[in-house]
Amino acid sequence: MSEIKFGTDGWRGRIAEDYTFANVRRCAEGYARYILATSKTAQPSVVIGYDKRFQSEDFAAAAAEVLAGHGIKVWLTAGPTPTPVIAFAVAAQRANGAINITASHNPPQDNGFKVRDHTGGAIAPAGLAQIEAAIPPSEAEVKRMDYDKAIAQALIVPFDPSDAYIANLERLVDLKALADAGLTIVADPMWGNGAGWLPRLIGGGKTKIIEIHNQRNPIFPEMSRPEPIPPNINTGLAKTREVGADCCCITDGDADRCGFGDERGGFINQLRAYALLALYLLEVRAERGAIVKTLSTTSMLEKLGALYNVPVYETGVGFKYVAPKMLETNAMIGGEESGGYAFRGNAPERDGILANLYFLDLQVRTGKTPSQLIDWLFDKVGPHYYDRVDARIDPSQREAIKARLNAAQPDQLAGLRVVRKDTTDGYKFILEDGGWLLIRMSGTEPLMRVYCETGREALVQPLLDAGVKLANGK
Repeated sequence: MSEIKFGTDGWRGRIAEDYTFANVRRCAEGYARYILATSKTAQPSVVIGYDKRFQSEDFAAAAAEVLAGHGIKVWLTAGPTPTPVIAFAVAAQRANGAINITASHNPPQDNGFKVRDHTGGAIAPAGLAQIEAAIPPSEAEVKRMDYDKAIAQALIVPFDPSDAYIANLERLVDLKALADAGLTIVADPMWGNGAGWLPRLIGGGKTKIIEIHNQRNPIFPEMSRPEPIPPNINTGLAKTREVGADCCCITDGDADRCGFGDERGGFINQLRAYALLALYLLEVRAERGAIVKTLSTTSMLEKLGALYNVPVYETGVGFKYVAPKMLETNAMIGGEESGGYAFRGNAPERDGILANLYFLDLQVRTGKTPSQLIDWLFDKVGPHYYDRVDARIDPSQREAIKARLNAAQPDQLAGLRVVRKDTTDGYKFILEDGGWLLIRMSGTEPLMRVYCETGREALVQPLLDAGVKLANGK
């Protein structure tokens, strides 16, 4: 059987090619062994949830049978459930961890097997390696209990985790004030698990919510994948312009990541969104605490940290690095370039729903439009421009590309002097103007990503071109 390698969040694969019931069961076996080896409770328990992709509910049931076969109690969500709700349920149920059947923002042909620890947050790299090592080489070594038998013995217990999650949201943000604010919001859950959540949380008042892409459709029409960046969100941005909405709020396929559009139907990129959310907590809510960021996200956070005298910690890419650092430092906020942000007082997991609510609260409490909020941010930290290109690569070429980048010592990129090279996670070139270029391999797909941030808009494309050429040895 195929070798299973855990990436940033767990394992993802192509449905019916390597993502099969047999391989999901093997992953569940490895996770069950890990839970039994690390649990200090007499009967450990695990939350299992899933998204709206093809057969996700059946893959979740298959994983539940394996854990039940080991005597591990399974709290199985009664329907497709947002990742942040699953994460919060771990602590609410006092469980030892979670399995989440989702491929998040991947193309429709994929599915995934995410794992979480007792906090609901990502498992650190050492734990992921332990799970991966415990995966048996064949399905013959997998323990299973029949689903109906496990239900009868209360080893699989279907449940609705939403009430506990909503109660926590009510402690973090004034939902009634948002419902009564009179905003017009276009909500795009991208055919995924975020559908219905904004209407449920802040509907019924003066605020009007126009929701699109809110049915289950595993082929994700009108987008190549449920990732909250252009061109996938262009329909939602066009709807914002059409109806004259105050903003567009977007969640990805499993609702852990988010995106935003302004009142003109323009996209607010992920780096600006992160800086705005940090500014909201620091200035509007007067909170203080550490900021945790991956090296692929914005240097505006360091500038905000200096302005408000809070520490900023930089990690490798992925919440397997961000979540542990947030817990270690009691961080106020943690996030990454992909549009995933986590917040103190919640599970240490990306939460696109809460991020949407905070963004709306920022508008209501400042009285500013999204475009005015960007101006306000730039008044504090200066203008910042960002973009990213993804290039599909043959996995056999990964090592050759890495070898070229290891050897690369460019004096300048796009006319800017390179002052430092950081190889913490990928290859990050720090530039003389404070900007940067990063080249790294995706931890979830066969992609090479090239990112940059600079204070001059005209330099964005030349920097990205320079990065691609550098990776190709030109």
